[in-house]
Amino acid sequence: MESETALATSFVKVLVSDGERSARFYEALGFERVQTEPPFIHLKWGGSSDLYLVSIPAGAGLEGRRGVGVLIGFRVGPEGLDAVAARAQKLGVSFEGPSLHPWHTRELLITDPDGYRLNFIEPA
Repeated sequence: MESETALATSFVKVLVSDGERSARFYEALGFERVQTEPPFIHLKWGGSSDLYLVSIPAGAGLEGRRGVGVLIGFRVGPEGLDAVAARAQKLGVSFEGPSLHPWHTRELLITDPDGYRLNFIEPA
């Protein structure tokens, strides 16, 4: 059993149409797979941010675009934002940036296979 200090205080769960496809996408961006226990795939970003991919149960359809109005944010570590952008470009996925913002950050927006928008951030 994990101690209370080892438990994450927050995490994100997203419903995905194909867990393995999504996991490969996130791993190619630099996420680390921690555990697979269907219907969940647990990933980590930078050793501290937890993301759970949850496969949609058979027969349960989710209509429309997912995550409208939500950005799922991840701080970029020493590798830098440009390395994440290069991996996104290599994957051939939709992304915007990196761009400089007046709140003193550089940010990159990447859209995952299910339409969720990921916001990678580093200090400017």
